[in-house]
Amino acid sequence: MTPPQDAHPAEFTVRPARTSDVRGIQALLEPFVQRRILLGKDLVVLYEATQQFLIAEDANGDIIGCGALHVMWEDLGEVRTLIVADGWLHHGVGRAIVEGLEANARALGLTRLFCLTFEVDFFTRRGFEQIGEQVVDPDVYSQLIRSPDEGVAEFLDLAHVKPNTLGNTRMLKRL
Repeated sequence: MTPPQDAHPAEFTVRPARTSDVRGIQALLEPFVQRRILLGKDLVVLYEATQQFLIAEDANGDIIGCGALHVMWEDLGEVRTLIVADGWLHHGVGRAIVEGLEANARALGLTRLFCLTFEVDFFTRRGFEQIGEQVVDPDVYSQLIRSPDEGVAEFLDLAHVKPNTLGNTRMLKRL
């Protein structure tokens, strides 16, 4: 999964994930879970979210990055599980995945994208801004709080997810 010395950013492709990619996504995720950068996801959860993922693969078909778009509300989505293999950092992989997720978000009619990240500079360069606590109106909040999804709880900055979010920055981009 390490690019050749003369690798050019165009030597990878980004495409929608297939179920056959899920174990590769989990393998890419695991080192970040071990380093406590990302929360682990059960294999069943990854399979259930297959259609949310884009993957980047190198010329050999190896998965070198991934990211998911999760719809949270009528106009709001979240960029989740954005990962780039260490050997492919700074080769445009993360940017290409985020651009693909943004295109998918626009196609779905979303106008805002949320992320919870340690990579503030990366997302700032892509037009995301840090947000405060209340970014939806009370009616929407009252609906979102009913969601069992942990990502929605993180977006709402609920107390029970604080241990998951320590050190992370909540960011939002208007599309």
